[in-house]
Amino acid sequence: MRKIVSGLFISLDGVVENANEWMGPWFSPELGQAVGSLMGNQDAMLLGRVTYAEFAAHWPHQEGDMADTMNGTPKYVVSDTLQAADWQNTTLLQGDVAAEITQLKQGDGKNIGMTGSATLVSWLLYQGLLDELHLFVLPVVLGSGKRLFSDNGDGKLPLKLTGSEAYGTGVLHLTYAAA
Repeated sequence: MRKIVSGLFISLDGVVENANEWMGPWFSPELGQAVGSLMGNQDAMLLGRVTYAEFAAHWPHQEGDMADTMNGTPKYVVSDTLQAADWQNTTLLQGDVAAEITQLKQGDGKNIGMTGSATLVSWLLYQGLLDELHLFVLPVVLGSGKRLFSDNGDGKLPLKLTGSEAYGTGVLHLTYAAA
């Protein structure tokens, strides 16, 4: 069975929004290796609507190995509002999304990776469908912005720490699974 694995950059105060705008001083080769390892262990991506829109506007116009990977990888986007998902190799998931994701997990292949899509990550955790949550905690307090578990209202969600690593820049890589 395939696993769904999410990797998120997050501030000390839980902000996950626009990480590319504030993570620069803490990005290091070892952080890049960790992210690369996550990507190397996946052969599909699961995205929410907002992240999909950002990626679909950017990656088809890029060149190089990363662009080839992003464009060529099968992508599954969860949205109740999109009418179509035109970025190459993309399938739109609507309706009984939990059942469709469960079916994806039962297929053959490597991990199904997630980058961004914090709302979807949170929902998947509460549905018991996310297998690994990799949080790259950057040593900064942002004060405002979208948080991973903001106003969730779904109650407690116990998690189990399954791995941790500290990088020289002060970034922590914390890996969680359902408790």
